[in-house]
Order: sequence, then structure tokens, then C-alpha cells
Amino acid sequence: MSLHIVWFVLVGVLFGGYAVLDGFDLGIGALHLFTSSDEERRLMINSIGPVWDGNEVWLVTGGGALFAAFPEAYATVFSGFYIPFMLFLLALIFRAVAIEFRSKQPAYWWRRMWDIGFAAGSVLAALLLGVAMGNIAYGVPLDSNFVFNGTLQHLVHPYTLLTGITTLALFTMHGSIYGVLKTEGELHEKLRGWVKNAIIFFILMYVITTIYTLLYVPHMASLIKTHPILFIVPIITILAIANVPREYYYNRDFRAFLSSCVAVLSLLALFGLGVFPNMVFSQPNPEHSLTIYNAASSPRTLKIMLIIALIGMPLVIAYTSSIYYIFRGKVTLSESSY
Repeated sequence: MSLHIVWFVLVGVLFGGYAVLDGFDLGIGALHLFTSSDEERRLMINSIGPVWDGNEVWLVTGGGALFAAFPEAYATVFSGFYIPFMLFLLALIFRAVAIEFRSKQPAYWWRRMWDIGFAAGSVLAALLLGVAMGNIAYGVPLDSNFVFNGTLQHLVHPYTLLTGITTLALFTMHGSIYGVLKTEGELHEKLRGWVKNAIIFFILMYVITTIYTLLYVPHMASLIKTHPILFIVPIITILAIANVPREYYYNRDFRAFLSSCVAVLSLLALFGLGVFPNMVFSQPNPEHSLTIYNAASSPRTLKIMLIIALIGMPLVIAYTSSIYYIFRGKVTLSESSY
């Protein structure tokens, strides 16, 4: 396996870790305003309080890996998607500030303002992630120098909006199941009701997006069609998604959450197989696409960075695992809570 493919997989693993971990953060935020009391909102925030900032480390390392391994793709994407990425960063900033500032004052208007900021930032971030993935899948206009020469209208169209809403639905389902794991009592029962609606919402959006992709973005299925062994990935995806409501029905909440995690990872794997070997697909001129070969750093750089990644990734995994182990169990409120 070439270094180019190794780094393509490695970048996918890092963004996959972010999608699984920060995905339920964003889902909790999207559901935040559906709660009915200040205590419930505090419990929702505290369910992710010890881990949300650590989860975003995976986004930073994924972006750093993309910059180191595929600088041409990094430059094209971040310059071409400048406005969406600035909105995404603004959404993440509002979420972080809202979490930290919300409980600093007891006034209703103060907490309500930050509640709205937390929920709006979460929803916007999830939507924009989906819109960005939709553009990578559908294709964006690139010239012969790999420079984005489109406008905002090229980035926002029915397909990208569809992938954005589907991503929001996925994270909402993922977050609601995580909320069930971390809460008890009245809020726990309320969240269990939300899980059912979130599952229905996601499955509906998933079916619509899949049909639309097969009909109007056929190149996303070309690699799987030419390599039948890869059909295992969509099969795993379907089984994982189908197992979520099954485990939920039998009150096996942790298994439902694990199935949701597998669904997130397998959907991202499907996305990776669909775009491979492209990093940025050019539409309507596929010959201008950025691939893992023409967008990559030198072989020496890829080799050195791989050594660094092999040292650094176990540390990130160990840190993440230890935090989740330390803060395992149900959420309770105390004087030190958010």
C-alpha cells in the first residue's frame, strides 16, 4: 500500500474520530432547547461538559494531517470554502462560549441567550459539515491550476442541503442516544422519546440522500461497483443503522449507542470509498480534480509525518479513553457543575 493511500486512510480515521465523538456533542446541542427547565438544560450540558473540548482535538489533528499530507487539497478547500468554514468556526466558538458562560449568572435572559447560542451553534456546525461533504462528493468547479473558481451558489444547492440535513439528523440521533446513557429520571424518559423521533428522521433522510446520490451523483458508487468486495461497507452500514432501533426497543441503550457509532464510521467509510482517489472532485471538469497523488506532499514528507502520527495518535487515543473512563456513569448536578 502506497504512502498516499495510507495517509488518505489516516486522515479519514481522524475525521471519523471527530464525527463519532463531537457528533453526539452537536446532537446534544441540537436537542438542547427542547428541554423544559433550567435543571434539564444544565444536565444536558454537563453530559458533555468533561469531554466536548477533548472531542474537538480530533478535528484539529485531522486538519493538521490534511495540511501536512495533502497541502494542495487543504489550500483549495479552505480558500474555496472560506465563508462556510468561517461560519463553522463561528458556530464552534459560540458553542464553547455558551457552555462556559451560561451558568455564570442566574438571570433568565442571560441563560436563555446562551442556550440559544449553544443550540444554534450546534445545529449550524452540523449542517455546514454536511454541506461541505456534499460539495466534496458532488464536485466543485476547479480550474487547471486547482483553484476554486465558483461562487457561494456553487456550494449551496439541493444536494448539499440534503447532505447537510442528513448529517444533522445523524448527529441528532447519535446525541439523543448518548443523552439517554448519561441521564436518569424524568429527563432520561424524555430523551428516550426523542430517540425514536430522531431515528425516524435520520432513516428517512438517509434513504432520500442515498437514492439522490445513486441517481444524480453516480460516480460515488463507481469504486464499489468495480470492486464487489467493497459491498461489505454498505452492508455493514445498513445493518448498523437497522440495529439502532432494535437495541433501543429492547432498552439496550449502550448497544444502541455502539451501533450508532458504527453507523457514523461506516457512513464516513462509504463517503471515502465514493470520492477515492479524489480529494476534491472537479465538476464539470473531472480532469482538474485533486487526487491523493497530485495533491500530496513529497514522499519524504509523508514518511516523516507518518512516523510522527504513529507516535502521536496513541497519545490522543489514550487521553480520550482515560477521560471517558474517569467521567463514566450518569450525570448529576453539584456546585461545580455548569
